[in-house]
Amino acid sequence: MEKVIELEDVWVRYGNQTVLEAVNLELKEPNGLLGIIGPNGGGKTTFLKVLLGLLKPYKGSVKIFGKPPEKSRDLVGYVPQYRRFDFDFPISVWEVVLTGRMSHTGFLKKYSEEDKKAAEEALKTVEMFQLKDRQIGQLSGGQRQRVFIARALATNPKLLLLDEPNSGLDPHMQDELYRLLNRLKREMAIIMVTHDLSAVSVYVDRIACLNRTLHYHNSKEIPVEDLEATYQCPVELIAHGVPHRVLERHKGSS
Repeated sequence: MEKVIELEDVWVRYGNQTVLEAVNLELKEPNGLLGIIGPNGGGKTTFLKVLLGLLKPYKGSVKIFGKPPEKSRDLVGYVPQYRRFDFDFPISVWEVVLTGRMSHTGFLKKYSEEDKKAAEEALKTVEMFQLKDRQIGQLSGGQRQRVFIARALATNPKLLLLDEPNSGLDPHMQDELYRLLNRLKREMAIIMVTHDLSAVSVYVDRIACLNRTLHYHNSKEIPVEDLEATYQCPVELIAHGVPHRVLERHKGSS
């Protein structure tokens, strides 16, 4: 079976600063949800950019479905952080999702019936087709996130990458998001970068810790020492799908 992801001894630098160090990851399963947790500045977004081929490591090998990332982009859907998105911009839900087809059409070509069908199916998958004519700024945070996921799904990906998709969502909206991902992971491989430790212990199939280096055990149970190495403070184990106390009280906490 073709491997979804193969990273071997991957190093990434910004100038003289090493952001990723000796990262190794092999993901064989064509479906399921992998959660990537770690502190701010630990390299999680950089890690996703490497998978997308937007950043090239100065050392190491990266393959997505057996090919270099830049040659596999048509197989990958990406939901970046949208904190700087201008929600006052006059664009509809339908138009946002159609932009996900630009990798197929190019910027200057008209959308085909195939593109429109893909956008329709993506919106129906996330249960947002009934709001397709609504201006994007008129939606709630949870609805917007579903639209952005639909935009990524419009490419019919085999791998879906999400960067902090639950950021800014209230607990109810987060629960809806995780339920959606729980459905999608049956059909594709999903990698989600998140700070939500308690949620990933319930919803993900596998967890990896990333703070410059990557700790991955192909499991949702992580040794305490790996969590402590990642967060650099005492951490209690998340295990058996039940979130316990995650971070013990330590110096600097209130």
